[in-house]
Amino acid sequence: MIPEKKRSVIIVAGGKGLRVGGELPKQFQSIGGEPMLMRTIRAFHDYDYRMRIVVMLPEEAQLLWSQLCEEYRFSIPHTVVPGGETRFHSVKNGLEEISADEIVGVHDGARPFVTPGLIGRCFDTAFENQCGVIPVVDEVNSVRQLTGTGSRMVDRKQLKLVQTPQVFPAEELKKAYETGFDPSFTDDASVAEKWGMRIQLVEGEETNIKITTPFDMALAGYYWQLMANR
Repeated sequence: MIPEKKRSVIIVAGGKGLRVGGELPKQFQSIGGEPMLMRTIRAFHDYDYRMRIVVMLPEEAQLLWSQLCEEYRFSIPHTVVPGGETRFHSVKNGLEEISADEIVGVHDGARPFVTPGLIGRCFDTAFENQCGVIPVVDEVNSVRQLTGTGSRMVDRKQLKLVQTPQVFPAEELKKAYETGFDPSFTDDASVAEKWGMRIQLVEGEETNIKITTPFDMALAGYYWQLMANR
């Protein structure tokens, strides 16, 4: 385990989640009778109750979040920080709350089924090797790459699907985020890698899905039922 008070996480929940549908923003929609974002926060608290948790939320959603926390009596300590124009800017804002001597994770608020085991694997690897760490799973579908004249087959064995939490030495990630925004940045690892940080892959989990569509919400309900019946 990483020494005490050296772990923190930035949970990015700044999107509006329009593809999911529903009256509430995606991160506030219920899974098993509780808002998704609360489940995500609890996963990190269960891994380490001393972990510093920073939640990125749009300013216009913060009052609703406060009301939901009161309604559900949600008392896990966390700091709410306004999100930015893009994920890049949101994470950059969140890093201002993080000390340079920490190991910091960045996690999608819409991945509520992340487990303490996966969180620990990512944090321990980042601490031991002082590098960036991302969890990945195999691509099981056939994949084709578009070309100027059509498409071509791609060997799926050479591809991995990236998940979160992505975990880094905070001092190095802060330096990486001092760079200018690039539209090619798709996640935190791409920012860190462009800056020059070494990235190591660890095994992810199939159930660590990112909830983006109505189908994902239905699948999340199924996962919750499975876990509740264990």
